[in-house]
Amino acid sequence: MGPWADAPRFLIRDRDGINGEAFGHAIRSLGTEEFLTAPRAPWQNPFVERVIGSIRRECFDHVIVWNERALRRHLLRYLIYYHQWRTHLSLDKNAPIARATQSPSDGRIVAVPHVGGLHHHYERRAA
Repeated sequence: MGPWADAPRFLIRDRDGINGEAFGHAIRSLGTEEFLTAPRAPWQNPFVERVIGSIRRECFDHVIVWNERALRRHLLRYLIYYHQWRTHLSLDKNAPIARATQSPSDGRIVAVPHVGGLHHHYERRAA
């Protein structure tokens, strides 16, 4: 049992030129059936398009990325924020990690920055 024993049965991909003929041969040699989306049809892969759009709009449209290390750092910070604090419509506008309701006696409301200050969550903290 090697890493190729668990090859997927199907691969849906776009027609990006980075995936040349050699890529197609490699996929088929694994026994994976390849399906290409229609040309210029991003709606055929909506989940990937949605997350890429969210990352771009909510993070990379607002920062300057100097190198790969900075790119990875920004992306990691955004993903932590996305999976812990960002509200999601599919969760009835709640975050993946549920938050306890805080009463006014818990202190004043403060902003807690995420992603280098691009996003915040708010909580009560005692003075």
